[in-house]
Amino acid sequence: MSAPLLDSVQSPPRTFLMAMKKCKAYLTLTKLRIVIFMIFTAICAAIVAKGELPDVWTMAAMAIGLVLSAAGASAINMWYDRDIDEIMKRTMGRPLPTGQLRPQFALLFGIGLELLSVIWLWVFVNGLTSILSLVGFLYYTVIYTMWLKRKTPQNIVIGGGAGAIPPMIGWSAVTGNIGWPAVIMFAIIFFWTPPHFWPLAIVKNDEYVRAGVPMMPAVRGPRNTKRQCLFYTFVLLLTTFSLYFTGAVGGLYLAAAIISGLAFLFFHIRMWYEPDDRTVWAKRTFFASLFYLMVLFASMAIDSLLSFFVFS
Repeated sequence: MSAPLLDSVQSPPRTFLMAMKKCKAYLTLTKLRIVIFMIFTAICAAIVAKGELPDVWTMAAMAIGLVLSAAGASAINMWYDRDIDEIMKRTMGRPLPTGQLRPQFALLFGIGLELLSVIWLWVFVNGLTSILSLVGFLYYTVIYTMWLKRKTPQNIVIGGGAGAIPPMIGWSAVTGNIGWPAVIMFAIIFFWTPPHFWPLAIVKNDEYVRAGVPMMPAVRGPRNTKRQCLFYTFVLLLTTFSLYFTGAVGGLYLAAAIISGLAFLFFHIRMWYEPDDRTVWAKRTFFASLFYLMVLFASMAIDSLLSFFVFS
């Protein structure tokens, strides 16, 4: 067998490798880790709404629709922010700054995913869930990405509403309506967003300054940002406790909310006392915020499931 023929047998075709590279680039556009986090909050909300494990098909259909919508919104975000992504160290390796994908393809990809999401949810779940998905998409792409992000240090505060919609989507998927517990879950993520993201913004402050993005630390300084983080953390804790009084969750959730909330507050207090030229506790607080929200929503779901199995 000749050497060229042997090489073609032993190594994958070049076109296949290029196709795999393109697929990976499109997958990167979707910000899959954030999407998975959103699916988690939506499923937990659905369990609370149902008071038991919801129908598997309904959950699968809701999850698919939400994945399509959130992935499409992320793609539009990367398309619009490609100019600042190539400046910031943590984003310059994304597909558009590196030239792996053409901007127009990313735009069409994002719009196409959202259209599929709206149709899918309308047909296989219900109209309200489909509308909420579209609202979340427009909130993130238009209100946050195109309007707020580059204009005001309140971008994260107001823009937090986009990431807060998935629990309402999960609730509406199994009930066909939006109950007060779902509204409080929305408020929990809304008030969680500033003390979650601003610690990261403190860590990456130099990059935001270089890119000209008016994040709170870049405009008001780290000391004022930490002060506001403490304020929103107190508001967040009160909001998490209020969910208990709707009757949708029980004592297990309340205990988890109190313990995890005090732990989250501890991280912010340590960040407050850290010198502003250091970011060790800011980085720890950012990662703690992710764990905190997971504990909150997991405890909601577990509380509801335990109540169902014990009292049914």
